[in-house]
Amino acid sequence: MYSKITLKASKVSAVYRRHPWIFSGAIQKIEGQPKEGDIVSVWSPQNRHLATGYYSKKGSIAVRVLTFEEEAIDFSFWKRKLQDAYDYRKAIGLISDVETNVFRLVNAEGDGLSGLIVDYYHGTAVLQAHSIGIYQQKENITLALKEVLGENLKAVYDKSLVLNKNENTSTSTSINPYLLGELQKNTVSENGHLFKVDWEKGQKTGFFIDQRSNRQLLAQYVKGKSVLNTFCYSGGFSVYALKAGATLVHSVDSSQKAIDWTNENVALNGLDETKHEAFTDDVMTFLSSPTQSYDVIVLDPPAFAKSMKARHRAMKAYRRLNAKALKQIKSGGILFTFSCSGVVERQLFEDTVRSAAIEVGREIRILHYLSQPADHPINMFHPEGHYLKGLALYVD
Repeated sequence: MYSKITLKASKVSAVYRRHPWIFSGAIQKIEGQPKEGDIVSVWSPQNRHLATGYYSKKGSIAVRVLTFEEEAIDFSFWKRKLQDAYDYRKAIGLISDVETNVFRLVNAEGDGLSGLIVDYYHGTAVLQAHSIGIYQQKENITLALKEVLGENLKAVYDKSLVLNKNENTSTSTSINPYLLGELQKNTVSENGHLFKVDWEKGQKTGFFIDQRSNRQLLAQYVKGKSVLNTFCYSGGFSVYALKAGATLVHSVDSSQKAIDWTNENVALNGLDETKHEAFTDDVMTFLSSPTQSYDVIVLDPPAFAKSMKARHRAMKAYRRLNAKALKQIKSGGILFTFSCSGVVERQLFEDTVRSAAIEVGREIRILHYLSQPADHPINMFHPEGHYLKGLALYVD
């Protein structure tokens, strides 16, 4: 049914360990002429079926595994996988949480669906395909979402439009990116905090859902404190801090749209706007020209390293950023610092922050190791999925 890929004998063990990526160097031969994104079956030299996934000629990952069974990748497959993802979110309490109606429904390899992200925003599912193989399945995925979510699904929005330009394929996208329904109300609730989300023009799928548990943790430490939220985007940490009783919150982002968005979300929650001030500025510039010190600082930068080649330069940037913040934080202050770079391991990030503390002469103690929440699960067989690393530090 599908083109057959046979692996080298020495490379079969990685599939037995259930890693979902098969690299081009592991392939011994290809029977058939699979095109970019086509479903293929993967076999051992002894003609034992190993996996089924989709093929790519671009990059080093030749096959992204969708299942280790010999089965068709059809509507029934997608319905079963999406139902499993939904049931998992139900089991961890997100589906019935009346104060939260925004969560990640599918987290790529974490849910056994390499290349697929689906975020749920109060009735709208935002689909993001990170490969042509997934993009070609979007109709089946949409139908399956409709079956699984039922009346809770009002619209499906395709946020994969940039995919085709980057990969130079002939696949065209619809003029209307709504695969189902139309634009719905875009105000969501997260732990009772209200946020306006722009999934059409915003970063990622519109909101940084992966910081939900860390925003909640921040709220425990800010009552009666001054807070600096850098790289604030739409003001998630700022809203939580103000609602938790911070006496002063400063939000900083280089994007004027982000600053406007943050101010809008502060107002949306009916918070005291006299306690909040937002600055359109480069974060490093802002930290280099301090007008005051803070009790709590949040460093949540974009991914400084998106590849191994960029990692060395990224670590220098992380060190400079953390050193600037550690200089500016008050004695007894708390620093929430993050890296969302998948190629930066937790230990390397911790070592870099430690180096920054040594550089500026501050004593630090680890309060919490921070990560992504449970709706961004990490596949035990795919440690690369642990992309969000953070530390909550007490600074003497």
